[in-house]
Amino acid sequence: MVGKRVINVGIDLGTSRSVIACDNGVRTYLPSVVGYPKDAVARKMLSKDIVFGEEALKNRMSLELIRPFDKGMLKIAQDWDENSPEYKKAIEAARALLKRLIEIAVEADPGGGSNVLVRGVLGAPALASRKNKKAMLEIARGILDDVMYVSEPFAVAYGLGLLTNAFIVDIGAGTVDLCRMHGTMPTEDDQITTMKAGDYVDQVFYELLSKKYTNANFTVNMVKKFKEENSNVSQHGDSVFIELPVNGKPVRHDVTAELRMACKAIVPELVEGIRKLISTYDPEFQTHLKENVILAGGGSQIVGLKREIEDFMTEKLGYGKVTCVEEPLYAGANGALLLCKDMPDEYWHELKDRSK
Repeated sequence: MVGKRVINVGIDLGTSRSVIACDNGVRTYLPSVVGYPKDAVARKMLSKDIVFGEEALKNRMSLELIRPFDKGMLKIAQDWDENSPEYKKAIEAARALLKRLIEIAVEADPGGGSNVLVRGVLGAPALASRKNKKAMLEIARGILDDVMYVSEPFAVAYGLGLLTNAFIVDIGAGTVDLCRMHGTMPTEDDQITTMKAGDYVDQVFYELLSKKYTNANFTVNMVKKFKEENSNVSQHGDSVFIELPVNGKPVRHDVTAELRMACKAIVPELVEGIRKLISTYDPEFQTHLKENVILAGGGSQIVGLKREIEDFMTEKLGYGKVTCVEEPLYAGANGALLLCKDMPDEYWHELKDRSK
């Protein structure tokens, strides 16, 4: 580190969005998608060989789109052969996405980004596999000078200073991660990951609309965008309408009941996860956890979800008090950044020595 200035970064590489928070003031995100021009015409139009985020989605007809993350983890962490083209594409896309986030942080640095050392903490699903963690550390090699991997709900808790008597529920696109905090680093027994998250809501919403409006033409991506702007489980809200094409003509459709049903679909399994972690906790402290359930992640913004979870907790556990974080998009990255800054230099040296 001699002669170099350190930039600390916290990173949340999510299924839907990848977020970065830096101690040089940079905070931003990109949709977790990478695009490569399909042919020479597309390359000429875009004037680049690789496109990220919103730009990639906007020009997706000209691109081969790759979403490197699935269920909050690298797709390669599932069943792909490491020698397969899919594996190599996922690795390449994930590495390019991470590199782009770091470039944004360094380019915007007040010091001009010169002569800096970048070290970061990456957030991951609560129970990410060892294979996934190893792959992510390999991807970060050469992009980050030092890197550490922590569970996403722990990063949220650390950023909020909720290190004991708190229950974190991080609702992302690919996973819902649950973690009970009791003053120490959480173990596997303290955490649960469920797969019914934002993407599951999108699929349920799409299927319900497909059954109800058989003449309409639409995609999962179309209803996903609409859900993100109008998600609601409250029974007392206004009716919700969406324009869907029918034979090429936009037609207004009432989707109130379907949207609420889809958004509520994640609650039973989520609360069952809460019940499991609370029922296996020290009985003297179970009430503290019930009184301090914290919702984070993009899914926490669903209108009425807090009340819906409290009602289910009352039914299953007798009581429940739920609050939402103020910055759901950045809560994980903010916590990862704080953890990165709090780690002493000696720790990073030890970490580097162990990785040799």
